[in-house]
Amino acid sequence: QVQLVESGGGLVQAGGSLRLSCAASGRTFSSYSVGWFRQAPEKEREFVAFISWRDGQPYYADSVKGRFTFSRDNAKNTVYLQMNSLMPEDTAVYYCAAATTWRNLAKEYSYSYWGQGTQVTVSS
Repeated sequence: QVQLVESGGGLVQAGGSLRLSCAASGRTFSSYSVGWFRQAPEKEREFVAFISWRDGQPYYADSVKGRFTFSRDNAKNTVYLQMNSLMPEDTAVYYCAAATTWRNLAKEYSYSYWGQGTQVTVSS
């Protein structure tokens, strides 16, 4: 079992930056793959980025590539999503999720544990 708590959301102007954190408690976080997803109002939840436990490399959705950076600090049991050059279309609730698998990490069904989400609002 692992519990996830996101923080760092807020209101920012277009072009600004935010850093989201996801702190884990429970089992050793380094043995999990971790993903970020987001859900905008009246839209399906969508994949943002993941890091697999297998290779430790971040992978990004095309919509955020070059603007977002996903990192993890296993010593602190925390992952971070640095979001730069934010745009109004990035407005959403952002969720952190953990998975024991290293496959299909862009899919929600691969994840067993989810945080409660943190709101990010980007004004134009």
